[in-house]
Amino acid sequence: MAMRDTSEERASPGLLGPGLFVILLEALLALLLFLFLTSESWIVTVGLLAAAGAGFLWLQRNPEIETRITDWFAQARLVAIVVGGALAVAFPFFLGGDSYVLHLLIIAELYAVLALALNFQLGSANIPNFATGASYGIGAYASALLAIHFGIGFWGGLVASAMVATFFGFVLGVPSMRTRESYLALVTIAFGVVVHQVINNVTWTGGPNGLVGIPAPTLFGHSFAEPIEVLGFRLPSQANFYYTALALIGLSIVVARRLHHSRIGLAWNALRTDELAARCQGINVTWYKVLAFAVDAFMAAFAGTIYAFYIGYISPDNFTFLVSVTIMTMVIVGGMDNIFGVILGAFLLTVLPEKFRVFSDYRLLLYGVIVIGMLMVRPEGLFPKRLRRYGGHG
Repeated sequence: MAMRDTSEERASPGLLGPGLFVILLEALLALLLFLFLTSESWIVTVGLLAAAGAGFLWLQRNPEIETRITDWFAQARLVAIVVGGALAVAFPFFLGGDSYVLHLLIIAELYAVLALALNFQLGSANIPNFATGASYGIGAYASALLAIHFGIGFWGGLVASAMVATFFGFVLGVPSMRTRESYLALVTIAFGVVVHQVINNVTWTGGPNGLVGIPAPTLFGHSFAEPIEVLGFRLPSQANFYYTALALIGLSIVVARRLHHSRIGLAWNALRTDELAARCQGINVTWYKVLAFAVDAFMAAFAGTIYAFYIGYISPDNFTFLVSVTIMTMVIVGGMDNIFGVILGAFLLTVLPEKFRVFSDYRLLLYGVIVIGMLMVRPEGLFPKRLRRYGGHG
């Protein structure tokens, strides 16, 4: 008697093919993001958040639906990438020249890169690191100082600042290996405080007054201080940095996926599961931990460089301990060791405080309530980490 293949039945979306389903879902998400960003009514904002909360609660109670959707995206991965990329590229054209929304998106993109950087440690290897904000600041100051005092442009500063931050990542990582858990977290906190005090008190960093006059980048003769004109559309100058940050997110996703599916990613996951067992299996625990610090600093420096040249002015207040805490919250809320979840957490927690400005003194209270509510509905994050699949594509 023939038996039906339940796995194929589960993966089939019925009349809609996986590709069409993915296109419709991504278009819907883009529309909801557009409404959330452009709406000036707090009722619409709260309503969209309530709808999102209800959706995640429904998925929490129906895990088979979530699994099915994940399978459809896995089957139509190329379609998802192409459509998602096209929507991201086209998004500024629908904002009607709204520079404020573009600014929010740029900051959210940079925080997404920072969250992906921290995810290598916190999500993949379970290493608490409160120094990501410090690496962010090192990258920003290194590139800004090179531009102001040595005339090195944005693109050269991008590489140089990454190298400088990576060096400090190793400097932090090596002594941190003598500590564990809460003591390790304290070491990273101390490093962040030291970096902040140095840039706040040393004369050549500008001290508390910061650095002013960071020049705008140029690419093929086009200055990033000028607007973009395409097919009759005129985008604000912020669009230059939007697309630069978007390209950095794409690069970060590729790196994150490659590392996750490599021997390095396996070693980090082994450390997260049981460090002693990993050591017994011949994994060089010290090396892989230090490498996680270096990768985090490398990516954070890229984000810091873009931020410095985008704003044109940086000060120690931009890179406080609170920045590191915020990034860690984004990783936890989004879903540790889940690339899409981390990016979503970064975008959501960047935009929420701005959308709640209408509530004046109560906006931080509401922000906290929303974060706590998210973790109550989805304790492992909005998109929890997925089990590895061996011997196939996953």
